[in-house]
Amino acid sequence: MEFFTIILLLIIIIGILAIFYILVYNHLQFSQTKIEKVEGKIDEDLREKYDLINKADSIIKETLENKKDYLKEFINLKNEKISNFDLERKLKEAETLILTLYEDNKDLNKNEKMFEIKHEFKNINEKLVAGISYYNKHVNETNNYIRKFPNNIIAKIHHFKIKPFFDGKDMTDTDINDFKL
Repeated sequence: MEFFTIILLLIIIIGILAIFYILVYNHLQFSQTKIEKVEGKIDEDLREKYDLINKADSIIKETLENKKDYLKEFINLKNEKISNFDLERKLKEAETLILTLYEDNKDLNKNEKMFEIKHEFKNINEKLVAGISYYNKHVNETNNYIRKFPNNIIAKIHHFKIKPFFDGKDMTDTDINDFKL
């Protein structure tokens, strides 16, 4: 009788551990899926913003008399391998340049397509801010979850890694100079 009690107790303990293992693994998978989904949305929004910059470039070249290629550096970004964070910063620079040209030039200011582009920038920026905030929130939660014992063991077994925030800052390293303005 005592042997069966020990076996039953072991089965119960193994069952509880298996359920715990499954719960932790599913939580990690669910968190990873949320992060990957918002990464895809941020990528989509950045592509949309890049396309707007291309449209604005064409309008600027057609409208301005000096025919200067103001946005060449930004149009060539598609050929560079840079992080989404760096791409977002570069596209923001291009947007600022476009909006400055729009405000400073009467012909551009009268152009209805440029007016629409200006408002599309605003809409995309709202989506990007929301997406980046959502991304950073869930990366923070997932990273905290991964760091806790015994979750860290399960994460290590399944190769879940600590992810950096959208700004590329790695909060776990010793590099204090990786803060970006």
